[in-house]
Amino acid sequence: MSTPLHIQFDAGTLVLTGGSPEVLQSLPGVQFDPRINAHRTEARHYRAIIETLREAKHEFTDSARDYQPLACTLHDPRTPFPHQQEAMTTWWNAGGRGVVALPTGTGKTFVALLAIAHVGRPTLVVTPTIPLMNQWYGELLKAFGSPGVGYSEPRSSEYFTPGLLGGGYYDFQPLTVTTYDSAYIHLERWGNKYGLIVFDECHHLPGASYQFAAVGSIAPYRLGLTATPERADGRETLYPELIGPIVYRREIKQLAGDFLAEYRVVRIDVDLTPEEKERYDQARATYRGFVQARGISMGSMQGWQRFIQETCRHPNGRAAFQAYREQKRMAVAAPAKINLLDDLLHRHALDRTIIFTYDNASVYKICRRFLVPAITHQTKTRERQQILDRFHKGDYNVVVTSQVLNEGVDVPAANVGVILSGTGSVREHVQRLGRLLRKLGDKQALLYEVVTRDTAEEYTSERRRQHDAYG
Repeated sequence: MSTPLHIQFDAGTLVLTGGSPEVLQSLPGVQFDPRINAHRTEARHYRAIIETLREAKHEFTDSARDYQPLACTLHDPRTPFPHQQEAMTTWWNAGGRGVVALPTGTGKTFVALLAIAHVGRPTLVVTPTIPLMNQWYGELLKAFGSPGVGYSEPRSSEYFTPGLLGGGYYDFQPLTVTTYDSAYIHLERWGNKYGLIVFDECHHLPGASYQFAAVGSIAPYRLGLTATPERADGRETLYPELIGPIVYRREIKQLAGDFLAEYRVVRIDVDLTPEEKERYDQARATYRGFVQARGISMGSMQGWQRFIQETCRHPNGRAAFQAYREQKRMAVAAPAKINLLDDLLHRHALDRTIIFTYDNASVYKICRRFLVPAITHQTKTRERQQILDRFHKGDYNVVVTSQVLNEGVDVPAANVGVILSGTGSVREHVQRLGRLLRKLGDKQALLYEVVTRDTAEEYTSERRRQHDAYG
């Protein structure tokens, strides 16, 4: 007679001992591990295994789960918008697993707070950056924290001070915030301690390393939040096994007006001078000639990698790479764009404007030319927050940035955006538009896209506008 099945957590996996071969074979993902003479599976199968065992009424003991239900009352005076309540309810009815896709500025964070309170389990929130981790810490502290923090009404029920994992902190609490990097690095320390995981900006999760934060956790409940679930590499197909499928989705046009600011998108074309155009054409011919001669498809997933490899191997590679950089620089940083920006800043002198560029060199050039504050990846956290606070209050009415404000930053005062340059990513373009759409009074948002005519930027513009927000 076989001994009862025993389940324990081991560094992102589940080890199963005892039990009959028939029972073990019926459990998802379970394989024999000869190293320990026992069966093992990824921790993400925990819920399915427990449900299978209970349904079949098999006897088992569970020492994998290292948490208990949590009485978690939401202390937030806001009433959920219809789409927020609908999103949370749909997610819960889908088994408490799945992705909620809502545009930037429509309250994805509040949906997560509703879910945390409803599920009543210790929760880990995973974010892509340290600033977002700190932002989430503040939201959790206001929603579930001690009396007098964030809201003025007295609190009689239990409260929680959130923990932090990352950025120099190593403090696990029933409600904890971390980054994707710290989550997978420290997986074996927390993988069995949380019943709910919230993956913020979850389009990052299917990455080769980050996905281990989902694979190695036993959390039965999982919520993914994003405005742009699609990925350039197509790995959004991994959502069902890592978090759950997309269970609720609303687009910008569906919520504009009532829950997002009304907006317009205007494309403005500028020209290179004849001399600039001649240099651009020469550089592009050199670059494209090399690519075609080597049989490289730059539109493929491996195109850029192959181009770099070939430039390192071939005698003409250095010249081809320099030509690539030159034609790229001339298109994204055309002098005519700076002249147009001068006109736009005068036209919108009374508005709050964010200028987006492709690279840091353009950011600093604009910063010096127009004497406006700049935010790049080199800007320290405290300085960045100070700039954003002053922008919100109106002390600054213009901020220039490269890509660091694309996601996860709250700038509701911004009502004008100028995209001087960027990638062909639909996600990036939608995120930049989203920076302007957070509702604030009756503001009208306006996004300018500046494109250099008769260059590869025209193709880039068409690629990144393939979203119904630009239809």
